[in-house]
Amino acid sequence: MKILSKSGDEITLLAVTNDFANKGDYFIIEDFNLNKKLLVQIYDEEYLSSQSLADEIIKDEVIGKYSSENIFDPLEINNLSQIIRDVRLFRTKIRGSIDKFDNLSADVDWVPSRVYSKIIKINYNEIKSLIKRNLQYPIPIGKSGTDDQVFEIYAEDLDGKLNIITGKKETGKSHLSKILIKSLIQYGAYVIVFDLNNEYSGLLFNNDGGTSIINDKLLLLEPGKELKFDLRYCGKPSISNMLKNALDMPAASLREFFRIWDSLENKKMLGLDELGHAFSTWNINELVRDALLSRFHIIDSSGLFSLNSPSEKGFQFEELIKMRRKGAGMIINMSRVSPVVRRMIVEIVMSKLKDLLEKSLIPPIFIFAEEAHLYIRDTYWEDLITRMRHFGIYTTFITNQPDALNDTIYRQVDNIFLFNFTNDADLEKISKVSLLDNSTIKSLVKTLSHRNCLSIGKVVSNLPMVVKVDSVDMVTLGETKKFFK
Repeated sequence: MKILSKSGDEITLLAVTNDFANKGDYFIIEDFNLNKKLLVQIYDEEYLSSQSLADEIIKDEVIGKYSSENIFDPLEINNLSQIIRDVRLFRTKIRGSIDKFDNLSADVDWVPSRVYSKIIKINYNEIKSLIKRNLQYPIPIGKSGTDDQVFEIYAEDLDGKLNIITGKKETGKSHLSKILIKSLIQYGAYVIVFDLNNEYSGLLFNNDGGTSIINDKLLLLEPGKELKFDLRYCGKPSISNMLKNALDMPAASLREFFRIWDSLENKKMLGLDELGHAFSTWNINELVRDALLSRFHIIDSSGLFSLNSPSEKGFQFEELIKMRRKGAGMIINMSRVSPVVRRMIVEIVMSKLKDLLEKSLIPPIFIFAEEAHLYIRDTYWEDLITRMRHFGIYTTFITNQPDALNDTIYRQVDNIFLFNFTNDADLEKISKVSLLDNSTIKSLVKTLSHRNCLSIGKVVSNLPMVVKVDSVDMVTLGETKKFFK
């Protein structure tokens, strides 16, 4: 294998028949004269092409088709010609420079020699030794390379970060998210999952029917049952956010809502029934009254709020965390509620978490937003991305529609796990991510096989890696139900 050309951050390698590599593999180009090395990654492979080579292939095909004579070839020129026809070009991207002390750096200010350079393929463990990381909480997520070396990321690289898991349907997104959730909970983190398809309840049990290792740390929250809030606990900011963002309440109606809320709160009469009675009897404009009452009926029928009684305290995040000091997973099952109630749940939960974190009443929280594209447009995720991560809310979006996520999210994402996409529009959207060049994303992601993903960002020290995600030793409930089995 030899260097053929260099343009910008791209180096083209010339490979003959016995030189083998897969897309995503890494090579070291070592220049013996300079005593330096380049780390490069293959993102595409193609045949060496020239007009003379094409003409020769056409001539041979025509001769083979219409002539049955055996051509005498004592110098085996034909064999040499066949080898040349199979010569391939490996398109690679420069990922870093390695000095004589094996320190990896992103600064590359030199060009390797075509004559005095040696090209060596390296595996995942050798790349790990170059990165020289020594973190405490590893998360094995799958295998890497043709030799199936165990691939692991670190929980520290998810802490305080914004993550995206995306790909076509049934490519393995939920498998990866369940591995991450299980590991974070095992390490003592607090995780909330917005579960749209009731598939994460399977984390309670192993495939053999026994209880999983995180069974005692999981809490299933059914809206209207286990997930039921007291109005006073939610507070005016959370309820007003829900009315504005989820129920589209006009500004004039919101002002009257604030007056009514404050009046009931001062009289210590704040409750669901009392709120409904005030909306009906308060001296206000009839259009405003209609707006308030229509929203009240939605709130009342949702079952998300308890009555104003001592026996119904309602769900409280800080109380749960006090009882589970070694981590917990809260799975909010939103599969049986309407889209409107779904948006209400997200608004209430996020607003209340923000309030508790600002007051330092709870530790930071990891949020997993499954099928996020179904409610991403209707909530204030931009505020979540730009501000809430500083309070301690660290979000992972899981979606099969990357165009549903706002450009703000892609610009600020820290880690992205890309499963297979073949649609050019999806690839164009994803390629805007600032963590990696678009040619690598478009070439690698199109050819990823089932349950293989391209990991990008801080989890891989900004060295993109192709990983085959492990199967989950827990019940998977997110698989598509089929009539013909």
